[in-house]
Amino acid sequence: MSERELREQMVRLARSMFERGLTAGNSGNLSARLPDGMLITPTNSCLGRLDPDRIAKLDSSGKWVAGDKPSKEAFLHQSMYHCRPAERAIVHLHSTHSVAVSCLADVDPANVLPPITAYYVMRVGSLPLVPYFPPGDRKLAEAIEQAAKSAHAVLLSNHGPLVSAGSLEAAVDAMEELEATAKLYLMLRNERINCLSPDQVRELAERFPHQ
Repeated sequence: MSERELREQMVRLARSMFERGLTAGNSGNLSARLPDGMLITPTNSCLGRLDPDRIAKLDSSGKWVAGDKPSKEAFLHQSMYHCRPAERAIVHLHSTHSVAVSCLADVDPANVLPPITAYYVMRVGSLPLVPYFPPGDRKLAEAIEQAAKSAHAVLLSNHGPLVSAGSLEAAVDAMEELEATAKLYLMLRNERINCLSPDQVRELAERFPHQ
């Protein structure tokens, strides 16, 4: 896929997420890796109204080289790419149900959401919780790198999810599955849940490796 095609794909997928209520206002950002750097949505931009020509471009060292000023959360993406060199795209949203789960006090920080459905296991797998840091705090980058060693999706405390994948479409699909599962979890958390067993989870992981 050419850089131009990638820019247009970012606009199309970002608009789709915005129109379906997965992100609101000027929150959220997504990026795509290039051979010589990455593309990332501009700071304070609405994902429903992106211009492909104004998407920011950073070189391999993280220097801003083209487009509008990059998202102030670009360093989160750089941290994930650094830790997971095979990944080609990242989506970060402040999606309602995932953020709500990130604020709960009684979740398992090693794996926040239980294996409620096969599709969550197939597309997300595990979801470690990253401790809270103020916006822009560079310590958050270190925490993301640590969590991402074992998972391609992480949940930032009191903030939202960050998902990487082998393509932008796969990252969006995984993000949507994560948000749907967070909604299910909030609906069911006071009920007795019949989750998948460890053996069932293991079988799915073997048959459907992520990306």
